[in-house]
Amino acid sequence: MTIVVTGTTGALGRHIIDHLLNRGVSPAAIVGVGRNRDRLAELAKSGVRTASVDYSDPGTLDAAFAGADTLMLVSGNEVGRRVEQHTNVIEAAKKAGISRIVYTSAPQADTSALILAPDHKVTEQLIRDSGIRFTILRNGWYTENYAATIEQARATGVYLASSGDGRIASASRTDYAEAAAVVLTTDGHDGRVYELSGDAAWDGTEMAAALSTVTGRDVVFSSVSPDEHRTALLAAGVDEGTTGFLVALDQNTRDGLLGSTTGELSRLIGRPTTPLLEGLTAATALNA
Repeated sequence: MTIVVTGTTGALGRHIIDHLLNRGVSPAAIVGVGRNRDRLAELAKSGVRTASVDYSDPGTLDAAFAGADTLMLVSGNEVGRRVEQHTNVIEAAKKAGISRIVYTSAPQADTSALILAPDHKVTEQLIRDSGIRFTILRNGWYTENYAATIEQARATGVYLASSGDGRIASASRTDYAEAAAVVLTTDGHDGRVYELSGDAAWDGTEMAAALSTVTGRDVVFSSVSPDEHRTALLAAGVDEGTTGFLVALDQNTRDGLLGSTTGELSRLIGRPTTPLLEGLTAATALNA
């Protein structure tokens, strides 16, 4: 069996390969693909085969997928281009004769109002329509998404958000990556859709408490309105597009779209998910 893992020059894809290796998959049976040639060269030192690909260039995908059995499709990060790029990837998988796709999606992608959901909903349907066996991993929020928040809190003593009393059931990327590796290396997952999230959901006050511990200073939660949040972000130099996204995401959080604790992630990996404080501490060490 040969497993192609996309996005391996990013954090999640690289974690997936590490967990595959830890589970005894031969490096020769893994093809790590991505765009950053320096990171691919570093990955190749582990014995994993690598290939430089561009989701927008089907020719690079054809070469990378040749002879593979399974595709681990880590969703692209170019919002607005995902559907086009994922279509190219799925078509290349069909052309190469790949018999199984595992895809990282978003929570309740087919029904949710989550700002990130629409591209994932379309991609899930493309995979279903391809006729290829599939497993959908609807990954919840990553604790590492708050790496920049740690530094802001360290500098200001404030965790500012317009999420109200909404909760987020985050987990660390390594948790989600381990779940992917389990699905890739064990049976019984064909046609399954897993709603993955952390075991515990936290709110703004609990995040501020965790940030206080991580930064070594008192951090308070400043709960603001969406308009106040937008004004603060723009004043801090955040561009209009990113500001709109962050405010909308906090609205999604306020509406409870990221707070579900299904227990499916911990069941897949056979252990509790990484707690918020531990995940933030690891993120701090990684960025030190």
